[in-house]
Amino acid sequence: MEKVKISSVHQSSNRSANKFSHGQSCDELSKLDLAQLQAKLKTSSDGLSQTDATQRLAQYGPNELVEEKTNLLIKFLSYFWGPIPWMIEAAIILSALAKHWADFFIILVLLLSNVLVGFWEEHQAGNAIAALKAKLANKARVRRDTQWQNLNASELVPGDVIRMRMGDIVPADARLLNGDPVEVDQSSLTGESLPVVKSAGETVYSGSIIRQGEIEAIVYATGANTFFGKTAQLVQGERTASHFQRAVLKIGNYLIMLAAALVLLIVIVALFRDDPMITTLQFALVLTVAAIPVAMPTVLSVTMAVGARLLAKKQVVVTRLAAIEELAGVDILCSDKTGTLTQNLLTLGDPFYIENSINKGSAEQVILYAALASRSENNDPIDLAVLQSVKAEQHLDSYHIEHFQPFDPVSKRTEAIVKNADGKTFKVTKGAPQVILALSVNIEAVKTAVEASIDEFAARGFRSLAVAKTDEQGKWQFIGVLPLFDPPREEAIQTIADAKEMGMSVKMVTGDQVAIARETASKLGLGTNILDASGFGATEHHQTTQLDDSIESADGFAQVFPEHKYHIIDVLQHRGHIVGMTGDGVNDAPALKKADCGIAVSGATDAARSAASIVLMTDGLSVIIDAVKESRKIFQRMNSYAIYRVAETLRVLLFMTMAILIFNFYPLTAVMIVMLALLNDAAILSIAYDNVHYQNKPETWNMRLVLGIASVLGILGPIAAFGLFYLGDKVFELDRPHLQTLMYLLLSVAGHLTIFLARTRGPFWSIKPSAILMVAVFGTQVIATLIAVYGVFMTPLGWGWALAVWAYALVWFFINDGLKLVAYRIFDPTEAPLLEKS
Repeated sequence: MEKVKISSVHQSSNRSANKFSHGQSCDELSKLDLAQLQAKLKTSSDGLSQTDATQRLAQYGPNELVEEKTNLLIKFLSYFWGPIPWMIEAAIILSALAKHWADFFIILVLLLSNVLVGFWEEHQAGNAIAALKAKLANKARVRRDTQWQNLNASELVPGDVIRMRMGDIVPADARLLNGDPVEVDQSSLTGESLPVVKSAGETVYSGSIIRQGEIEAIVYATGANTFFGKTAQLVQGERTASHFQRAVLKIGNYLIMLAAALVLLIVIVALFRDDPMITTLQFALVLTVAAIPVAMPTVLSVTMAVGARLLAKKQVVVTRLAAIEELAGVDILCSDKTGTLTQNLLTLGDPFYIENSINKGSAEQVILYAALASRSENNDPIDLAVLQSVKAEQHLDSYHIEHFQPFDPVSKRTEAIVKNADGKTFKVTKGAPQVILALSVNIEAVKTAVEASIDEFAARGFRSLAVAKTDEQGKWQFIGVLPLFDPPREEAIQTIADAKEMGMSVKMVTGDQVAIARETASKLGLGTNILDASGFGATEHHQTTQLDDSIESADGFAQVFPEHKYHIIDVLQHRGHIVGMTGDGVNDAPALKKADCGIAVSGATDAARSAASIVLMTDGLSVIIDAVKESRKIFQRMNSYAIYRVAETLRVLLFMTMAILIFNFYPLTAVMIVMLALLNDAAILSIAYDNVHYQNKPETWNMRLVLGIASVLGILGPIAAFGLFYLGDKVFELDRPHLQTLMYLLLSVAGHLTIFLARTRGPFWSIKPSAILMVAVFGTQVIATLIAVYGVFMTPLGWGWALAVWAYALVWFFINDGLKLVAYRIFDPTEAPLLEKS
């Protein structure tokens, strides 16, 4: 079904004002009588002329909320700003000051590559949702120059006369003109489960759907001034930094402080030694290059981008890459009820029936008579629910409907004159219980039992529909009550169970009554602790600790308005939870934007899609479980890379600093450092495709664990490196150029082997690495070995020493793996169970 093309945004100042040139606000226009409204809008039931419409379009702007897009150049330049880019840029400046032009250009290429990859991946993700939204267009039947025309909804202006019929989406806020009442589905705006009846003079809002009837209306508000637009504007404002962004900043700050401390230490020592300033500057350059996690933003972005493409194959569109990491950490999932947890399709429960001469004690007979008072072509949800419950053996087609009176808001019932197969004629009716009771001659005999059954159904969250039939004297006899409810989706119960098993708590959020919410929650296996949101009061601030405790412990929330949803999310976030929110309507948009991971379900309005970080393209929530599993695997890959990157930076920093302080010797040249970065970072991108196991609990960045394990591996590296340095310098008395090549090869080989340590909590063989990771790592190390053996930009080492370095690195690899297991037991003794392989 098509949706109105509207998304949350800022409008230009001349279009955002909620005033018309005639001085009347939109809210006031919605309350005027029709004659006054037409006078204010300078229009009539014949609509506007094309000339007037063109002028008003220029004055008020299109009937859409044009998405505010960041300037691409500014977006691109933003990738040069931040702690890690600053480190790279500092290295470039130092290279220029030291006149190391080869280093200057190599590091500059690394910086530009990092920026281009990050920018491109985000841009591609943005294009995915843009392409999705491009399919969402809407047409409107408009009267211009006294002729009916089909125009784009974006061309509507205040004063236009439009015609809407069953199935149409209301394209703008409008007042109904004279005509029969229509049924309007406002669930996307208000969360109401059932359509409401609207008559001439009443307001229909943009984004709602005409479920029954046909009528003309006069447009009085478009674009940002509609109810739809005002609600969408609640989602304005910048998102707070994601947990992923904060984690990258913490890692970057850790490395910056470490590098700064070591550089300062060396500068102080150099001053005491009276080293030439240019030598000190060169070292500062080398150490800065060594400290830069050049590819960290790129690798993490690519890892998430690869995951986003995998999720897209499962009909999950990611609109913000960081949302993948957020989804992995979600521990509370707030889900909209209607259409998400339930089918948004009315269904009959077991009827209550009266035994009398009309009905011989059969629930099926009550359904049959109700079906005869229904008509499928009206597409009324209640009629359809009744008709679908009739059993085939009751032969509905054997009855002939001689006259059918549809439901109207005055009589509150339907009625049909029916002739059966024997030629006998009778009447049947269905409608509001009190109306049908008042109509029935047996009211005194059945009233107490009927009202008791209605109260029982209401307590269980069911809506009651009464049925009556005429007897042989033509008098109405009350025969039964049909309970109506919106059944849970078949897969929702299993999805909720799976979510709980994976450590996520699911809370239902609905605009329905408490009784309905409690019954639905019970059927879904959520629990029955339902909080009435109407009692929240003002939601601009946290009320009391008691209320916040209630929100945190509740299984669901009833009678919820948009501001309540936002408040619920806010409370849960302040309690330290990472909150996911699913929704489909404009009323869900603010909460979707506020949530750590907003999820727009299938069929969501454009405003909901724009506010969400993830858009589901298939019905129901079952795909969310797949998305959570995939996101947790992606998180594991990012976590592995973070440990590896910090460990490698520490290894090089500590080794070089100690070598200069103790031996007054530069163990690596700047070119060697840059080559290490090039080869390591080129191969490590393949970690995005690695095999991983996900944990059966929400994933969050544990910086104590990441930095702790990385520090252990980073400290063990220099110990091994100095062991080989001692052998080469003191035992085999290699000259300094050969020693530099020897150390370069060790740092390259041992460094890349570290990724096999960082990627598992258990022994390195506990999870088989992917083929692409193996090829990438060993492929680059073959290149590094050839460079060292044949002396590309360094002194040739020869095959004998190269093989010795490999053997030495492998021995330390096994030692480090054992010490890593000990470190995990110290830093994180409670290891969560790991599940299936990706």
